[in-house]
Amino acid sequence: MKFMASLYLATYPDANTSKIAANAVALVKQIDAALHAIAINVDIPDVSNALSNYLLDLPYKIQEVDATSRKCGKDLLEAIAQKAVQGGVDLTTQELAAPPALMGDSAAKHSRYFDICLVGWAPANQTARMLAEAILFGSGRPTLLLPDSTHVGTLGHIVVAGDGSRVAARAVADARAFLERASMITVVTVTDEKPFPGQGIGERLALGLRTRGLVAEAVSIQAGDSSIGTALQEHALKIGGNLLTMGGYGHYRVRDFVLGGATEGILADLRLPVLLSH
Repeated sequence: MKFMASLYLATYPDANTSKIAANAVALVKQIDAALHAIAINVDIPDVSNALSNYLLDLPYKIQEVDATSRKCGKDLLEAIAQKAVQGGVDLTTQELAAPPALMGDSAAKHSRYFDICLVGWAPANQTARMLAEAILFGSGRPTLLLPDSTHVGTLGHIVVAGDGSRVAARAVADARAFLERASMITVVTVTDEKPFPGQGIGERLALGLRTRGLVAEAVSIQAGDSSIGTALQEHALKIGGNLLTMGGYGHYRVRDFVLGGATEGILADLRLPVLLSH
């Protein structure tokens, strides 16, 4: 059965850069997956009246925004199509349109039909962040964040954040396609962040991975004055990790996200590809 990855492209007001094309194709090629790329275009309802038309020319401004969003989406899809041909990746594309407040919901509902969701990431791109949070907490699927500042190379060394929690266990299961192809897996436990449900959690997980025929080891670190998200990423980069996988903590209620400290730390300062599961 073919593994299916979906890629969600922010188009307005903050659009993804063309870097997402090369990164998404490089990633799915490594796990022998097919890619379905979706441009999320903005669809602003016409709320104009005679006065607003006269003073602001709202219909024209709305058409201008819609056209800008659609053009950006088409350009991104074309860039991905070119990279997919070069990389020999099976690709299908689609355009969705939704009001600004519902773009995240639309992406989350659509993503439930795929195995993994990809979102491009840049620190100041609030549209991409909104899509990522909505998909992570609303899709039931793992969400893989691809930083625009990073070139996705071979994902040979996978770093697993292990704390014995339900979401951490879910993340390991969701990362199976990457773990099976990894040359090295390091389970990292941050010991000074919170109490754990038992002793030797990291080593127990690493042993389970080794029993399955994978190369895995466990290490413990301390966050110190850093956030847990920063500590995990810094250690992953220090040991040559190419992908960090971890549980995504948070709740989705009345369109407001309440994020756990580790998740917020990752989203605030993404330094390498991170697979989050909720």
